[in-house]
Amino acid sequence: MRLTVVGCSGSFAGPDSPASCYLLTAEHEGRTWRLVLDLGNGALGALQRHTALADLDAVVLSHLHPDHCIDVTGLYVTRTYDPAGSASGRLPVYGPAGTAERLTASYEGLDEGGMDGVLDFRRLSTSVPTHIGPFVVRPFLVDHPVEAYGLRVEADGVVLAYSGDTDSCDALGPLFADADLVLADSAFVEGRDEARGIHLTGRRAAEAAVAAGGVRRLMLTHIPAWNDPQVCRAEAAQVWPGEVELARPDATYEI
Repeated sequence: MRLTVVGCSGSFAGPDSPASCYLLTAEHEGRTWRLVLDLGNGALGALQRHTALADLDAVVLSHLHPDHCIDVTGLYVTRTYDPAGSASGRLPVYGPAGTAERLTASYEGLDEGGMDGVLDFRRLSTSVPTHIGPFVVRPFLVDHPVEAYGLRVEADGVVLAYSGDTDSCDALGPLFADADLVLADSAFVEGRDEARGIHLTGRRAAEAAVAAGGVRRLMLTHIPAWNDPQVCRAEAAQVWPGEVELARPDATYEI
């Protein structure tokens, strides 16, 4: 399984990166399967550097804040109006309750059918696995002001655990346990951001990974442009026993 970081800027698109978007690829049944986790603002353009949009097999949305989902509206346009012809079949889009309604409302002027003609909206349910080609996706309800999920993705015998947006919570234990790579929200900074129930700090991300047990790699992501990533890394390094990695836009990692 390969991870390509399409966008990793937290809360809004930054000068060097779109907002949250991660492309996973794996070989299965003689072809490459492509799964996108989140499609935040600015990500659709960058995603095209790494894959043809018509080749996507599914999109999974961790939650419905714009920095994680809004570019699905652009994806709808490409699958509906491309002069070369519409993409074949409806693309599965998994998300929390109300995903279809929220995204349809973001695109004024759609007919009564909304986006359902080209996008197949499906509901995520906590701990219920979803099978997409070689990928098994297990969502875990996490601690954020809206319905939000961390996503545990298994393929090729390895595990990526993506926290989505969350603060420390019990769900991070089974989400992170024995993961080959934990991709963890690190939007907040210790001593500066006091609100709870929204985001992790680098330190809290590392604490959750250590407590879960068996985690092999820790990578911090969702760092807003106003943060110094090295501060987030240093906070995590106080707890994490190995190298603390930082997600880099357009980088591809073997898991």
